[in-house]
Amino acid sequence: MMRLNDPELVQRQYATEDGLSTRRDAQLRFLEGTNGFDVAVEAVVEARPRRLLEVGCGMGQFAAAVAERTDAEVVATDLSSRMVELASMCGVDARLADAQALPFAEGEFDCAVANWMLYHVPDVDQALSELRRVLETDGTLVATTIGGEHMAEVWGLVGFRVPLREFSRENGEEQLRRHFATVERRDVDATLRFPDEAAVHRYVESTVFAAAVPRPLPSVEAPFRSRTRTTVFVARS
Repeated sequence: MMRLNDPELVQRQYATEDGLSTRRDAQLRFLEGTNGFDVAVEAVVEARPRRLLEVGCGMGQFAAAVAERTDAEVVATDLSSRMVELASMCGVDARLADAQALPFAEGEFDCAVANWMLYHVPDVDQALSELRRVLETDGTLVATTIGGEHMAEVWGLVGFRVPLREFSRENGEEQLRRHFATVERRDVDATLRFPDEAAVHRYVESTVFAAAVPRPLPSVEAPFRSRTRTTVFVARS
């Protein structure tokens, strides 16, 4: 059974930027409604960070956006050496590190970010414990994830049942409350409007699920719309 937090699966998915770039491009070109990325950036700006840590930074766009919008010193980490390389090319102080064993001292940051990555971590509770450890006493964590209905129309179209996520819209608050005193949930619901069949197929092929999806991929009546379900959690100690 496929697990989204299978280390080998995650390593393969993020060894290159190809899949992540395709999904990000779809969000930028086809989104109708509010972008969860922007909501997460605003949540960080509201925290007025002085020194910020992002774990699972991917290609570095979020860390770069925060650096542009704030005066914070930004440090970003990822398990993928390719993602660290790309983030560094964006001018980000990017380092190779595991969110479950962060190489930082207690209270080293006043804000931390974990966007669209905690469901890939084998031990979410350990990662949250580490994020809390490296935060100051009154620090803030911004953790972004997706809900069970995210892209439901796409997965229904191709006949694939998405496995449960270990950290999601539905269960994230409960997990965060084990480590943080207050948790605020900000839901961001929108739609992706794919202009043609090729765009839908490219999206499917870009995901971690691609190898498990039944073949051949079905025909698509365009334009094709699929709901997006993003949640930004803002947790404070």
